[in-house]
Amino acid sequence: MERESFEDEEVAELLNKYFVSIKVDREERPDIDSVYMSVCQAMTGHGGWPLTILMTPDRKPFFAGTYFPKKDRYGLLGFMSILNNVQKAWVEKKEVLENASNQIIDAVHGEDSSEHKSLKDEIIHSAYQQLERSFDSEYGGFGREPKFPTPHNLLFLLRYWYATGEEKALHMVEKTLDGMYRGGIYDHIGFGFCRYSTDRYWLVPHFEKMLYDNALLSMAYVETYHATKNDRYAQVAKDIYTYILRDMTSDFGAFYSAEDADSEGIEGLFYVWDPKEVISILGKEDGKLFCDMFDITSSGNFEGRNIPNLINTKEIDINFIEKCRIKLFNAREKRIHPFKDDKVLTSWNALMAASFAIGGRILKDESLINTAKKAISFIKDNLVREDGRLLVRFRDGEANILAFLDDYAYLQWAFIELYQSTYEPEYLKDAVDINNEINRLFLDTDRGGFFLYGHDAEKLISRPKDAYDGAMPSANSVMAMNILRLSRITGDTQLIEHYETHVQSFARQMSASPLGYVYMLTSFLAYNQPSQEVILVTDKTKDSLLPFIDVLQDKFRPFTNIVVYGDKYKQIESMIPYIVDYTASDGEVQAYVCENFACKKPISDINEFNCLMS
Repeated sequence: MERESFEDEEVAELLNKYFVSIKVDREERPDIDSVYMSVCQAMTGHGGWPLTILMTPDRKPFFAGTYFPKKDRYGLLGFMSILNNVQKAWVEKKEVLENASNQIIDAVHGEDSSEHKSLKDEIIHSAYQQLERSFDSEYGGFGREPKFPTPHNLLFLLRYWYATGEEKALHMVEKTLDGMYRGGIYDHIGFGFCRYSTDRYWLVPHFEKMLYDNALLSMAYVETYHATKNDRYAQVAKDIYTYILRDMTSDFGAFYSAEDADSEGIEGLFYVWDPKEVISILGKEDGKLFCDMFDITSSGNFEGRNIPNLINTKEIDINFIEKCRIKLFNAREKRIHPFKDDKVLTSWNALMAASFAIGGRILKDESLINTAKKAISFIKDNLVREDGRLLVRFRDGEANILAFLDDYAYLQWAFIELYQSTYEPEYLKDAVDINNEINRLFLDTDRGGFFLYGHDAEKLISRPKDAYDGAMPSANSVMAMNILRLSRITGDTQLIEHYETHVQSFARQMSASPLGYVYMLTSFLAYNQPSQEVILVTDKTKDSLLPFIDVLQDKFRPFTNIVVYGDKYKQIESMIPYIVDYTASDGEVQAYVCENFACKKPISDINEFNCLMS
């Protein structure tokens, strides 16, 4: 609609004559997007983008829809016709439109009036069974095209496999990750993933690259490496991190938001190839072999040109691919690049930082952890007001817009991951402190759960409180996992009670549609597993702990949390008061393994500890 209508002089003349036009960046104002998307869904039965809303001067909507052509076409009323009809109705039947808008507001406000429903353990298995039924056994992924990566589904399946031993769950994860890596949704030349695939094969993507997709996918790949020890998954995760550091990281350590799908006005142009071009760069022999391996033909697989992919390739020569890739990448760098959206969003930056912290921990790469620390330091230094209020966006030296629940939830997630990767008390303190701030700003004290925007923010026609997972886990889903993990790390029983209230407040929605709430169900799966906390106590430097930490981090242990205590970690006493009872003797490391809040006899022998954790 932007090109067809909003940049059209005829449409602009009509809009400017009778309407006040407001264009909303839904990445910066998810509150506005959420409120009016709910309106659109209530009025039309569906939603999507572009979202078109017509409303009264006091922001009450009376018309909603998604895409409209400029003129009547495809059986759709054209945007020009809609504007003319609305203008006429506003003059002749203004009262009717105002009454309709009031009825819509009443309907939206009444959506959350139902009683809570108790959440049962069976919903975890129901979610798994629904994923199993929708699984594409040939190409991986779930559902029909367009196919979205939805990495949080894979994080759930990994934990379901770990908890139940169900091998099919792990198979679905591996098949999906393999299918996406082989497909054209993955940039085989420059690394990183595009938003989604337009087909079931993962071949033709929407070429836009989003920071949040690559954050979640790098998590999924590196965790699957942790679970399987398959080096291919580790390499894909490393390559995603390489892409982010090379193309999406600012000089000051923050991450940019996205890269557009098109360059020179043509979608995908930057990413596609023809055989002659490849051969001219690689030479005849290597060029032909590369084209055969990556499905690059004279007829093309995308609008006459070719998206490199490995979908039908049986044998992959990694060394050969890397040799050719470097040459092709250097040649591609000379092309006109897609536009880069260089705004820095708190929520997406925090999510990417969380992934770097996880990746550094699993891959034993301190540089990745340092990247996470640098990004979080940027947020603390540049996206927090003097009064401590977090902000949404930083660009051109300016931070603006009061942060939403998403920003706080993802930042808390990053704090927790950094604590589990560094054991530096400041990150645990940050996680506990921000939890108090989240409760103050967003908590629904009457019905549980958290509102999308804070009590100090601009008041809209409704105050949404949603837990539905989209391309990213919802903020309420992330908060469920954060609260659960904090409760187990700190031993704070009030947090576990808060978790139970929080999850039950969304029980009705989850029971009706489990696949819409998979990440919250991931926390519910964790809640139903025996908790395991390992407390390592030493009065020496962190180096003395490394053999014990290596034992813990060597295997995939999604339900285990680690706490480090001793002379150099006294700061955590304010977050975990009971920790003072755990002592080290004779300068040795003491490892306390606690399950379901009961601790075994402390161990100082590394071999004995290794046997216990096996």
